[in-house]
Amino acid sequence: MRYSIYTKTGDEGTSSLYTGERRTKDDAVFHALGDVDELNSAVGLAREFVAELDPKIEKQLETIQSRLLDVGSAVATPAEASGLGSAAKKKRVEFDETAAPALESWIDEMDEELPQLTNFILPSGGQASAFLHVARSTCRRAERAVVPLVQSGSVHTDVGVFMNRLSDYLFTAARIAAKRAGKEEVCYQKS
Repeated sequence: MRYSIYTKTGDEGTSSLYTGERRTKDDAVFHALGDVDELNSAVGLAREFVAELDPKIEKQLETIQSRLLDVGSAVATPAEASGLGSAAKKKRVEFDETAAPALESWIDEMDEELPQLTNFILPSGGQASAFLHVARSTCRRAERAVVPLVQSGSVHTDVGVFMNRLSDYLFTAARIAAKRAGKEEVCYQKS
């Protein structure tokens, strides 16, 4: 049996959390979910441009996209919500505490190849690098939407740490992509 992509359940301006609780679509949870979804799309776009330059980073970005779906699950299931029911359902929304350390390892590995920064750089360095910078700035916005949920205790702190580290990863990956493309990183010039 095929399910319809449209349910009409949100036509009145509400949507469901993973627990089944309905909230208005302008709830902070849905703002965060939308920003994380947009980030996942930006990472996917960057991944398409990175694939030819660096298959290892392309694979890391694929892993990151899966972790971003995990972020969405964690955000869509506030800790104070009831109705999770089964242990399997609870397990499904747990966030992997090793996700941020994995990013740190990847950052450190890439950073060893890069010259030390002495200036601010402008988003540049070829298409892959530029798209990674777009993903980085989108990540910062998504992080700003997730932080209040973490601070309120609705979302586990590991999610906030991951989002913070992810923008660092995307910045470093953008620098590597510029290097792989043989493009210069453009430095900021004070007027």
